[in-house]
Amino acid sequence: MKILKTLLNNQSTIISNSVIIFFAIVSLIGLADTFFVTINHYKGVIPPCTLLNGCETVLTSKYSEIFGVPIALFGALFYGIVFLSALAYLKTKNNKIIIVFLILTALAFLMSLFFIYLQFFVIKAVCEYCLTSAAASTILFATSVFMARRVAESDSNIQCCKGH
Repeated sequence: MKILKTLLNNQSTIISNSVIIFFAIVSLIGLADTFFVTINHYKGVIPPCTLLNGCETVLTSKYSEIFGVPIALFGALFYGIVFLSALAYLKTKNNKIIIVFLILTALAFLMSLFFIYLQFFVIKAVCEYCLTSAAASTILFATSVFMARRVAESDSNIQCCKGH
């Protein structure tokens, strides 16, 4: 809770542009991956697996869609929003955007864990595109936590030294 309070109140930033650029690049990788799967879904084509053999099984399973909408499209929307938020942060340096990162990436990370569980234990097949997305969302979540902690630590140091 302290971290969220700090993020809401602290407009100064100690998050380097290189961290945000890394964040944006990872979100673009996730976007490219999920957009590729989404486009192929609407073309009626299953992208070939080059490393694994389960893409067709996973991408045609009943878990690959929600109300006829491919899960990959939701992933593409997520990565697009995260990418645009990273650009907004670069421009504004508003730490409230870090809250957006934390919430979105935490949800995506949890969803990725669920989808990995489905692949390994329910569908019993693994899709490399799904694993790429899961890796991207995990990296984004870890980076979001890192950024939030940096801001909170910076605020603690500022509060500590204000009286001296």
